[in-house]
Amino acid sequence: MVIIIIRGMIRNVEKEIAMSKVLIIEDEENLAKFVARELQHEGYEIEVHDNGRVGLNAALESSWDAVLLDLMLPELNGLEVTRRIRQVKNTPIIMMTARDDVMDRVSGLDHGADDYIVKPFAIEELLARLRALLRRIDIEKDKSVAKQTTLEYRDLTIEKENRLVRRKGEVVDLTKREYELLLMLMENINTVLERERLLEKVWNYEDPTETNVVDVYIRYLRNKIDIPGEESYIQTVRGLGYVMRS
Repeated sequence: MVIIIIRGMIRNVEKEIAMSKVLIIEDEENLAKFVARELQHEGYEIEVHDNGRVGLNAALESSWDAVLLDLMLPELNGLEVTRRIRQVKNTPIIMMTARDDVMDRVSGLDHGADDYIVKPFAIEELLARLRALLRRIDIEKDKSVAKQTTLEYRDLTIEKENRLVRRKGEVVDLTKREYELLLMLMENINTVLERERLLEKVWNYEDPTETNVVDVYIRYLRNKIDIPGEESYIQTVRGLGYVMRS
């Protein structure tokens, strides 16, 4: 009787905290169905794909609180899926695989996975690992939000303490110089910044004579932040420099 009461209490706690969206990319149909059913029972919103390329597209096109990812998949294996997700997103990833070799685990973690569970596994262990990962991510987010100074322009956000740039919530990978150039522009919305001033402030040139480097880096920056078919975030003021206008 005591065991039953404790298990019931655990189930209730799980249901209270499990309201997250989880993407399962797994080509073993029976395992995928079993894991999906158990997670749905705990309150998670689930989507399942059995193909690496299709699963990758789903991971990139929607927001997920976590991805459960098989290592061996058709078209794209789990390592490649993880690598490509990590290029644009920090979505938590738990890799599920029958391969228990140390180097396989190291490779999975080095490619960007947050955790690794070996098949066959007890569903209780997977649920516990998922809860622990989501709790850790929530704590990190709370700490990050608490201390961040942010700048916003349209759908761009700069987190100054993290030195992160996001567009529509997704991280944009910028070099140190690209970041500092964008920061300078966003700290001076509606102010035209001359090339000479940008060279002085971003490149620390005291006596700038060659301003072409600014134009080159503006082009780099536009290639990374602009959306094809839409107006550029950065406007050129002929003969002077650049500005971001509200």
